[in-house]
Amino acid sequence: MRTLALLPLLALAACVEPTPPAEPEPAPDLCNAASMQGLVGQPASVLQDMMLRAGTRVINPGDAVTMDFRADRMNVEIGANGRIEKIACY
Repeated sequence: MRTLALLPLLALAACVEPTPPAEPEPAPDLCNAASMQGLVGQPASVLQDMMLRAGTRVINPGDAVTMDFRADRMNVEIGANGRIEKIACY
């Protein structure tokens, strides 16, 4: 008898839409990478004449890099084609 009493509640529970997962909050731009996004797609040679902030890593294809996370460190990734592919804080 109790099973029949719970049946309408189960039916209603099936109609409730699950809440979508929350979008992850973007990490703060502690290394100021947003100001450098205009360099993406440019040849890596443009970096030679620039004064990059201390601790910036320019990562070429095949370079070994540490996996430690530092939100204040700018990383410039160079693609196999010799162009800047990504600039981000990590």
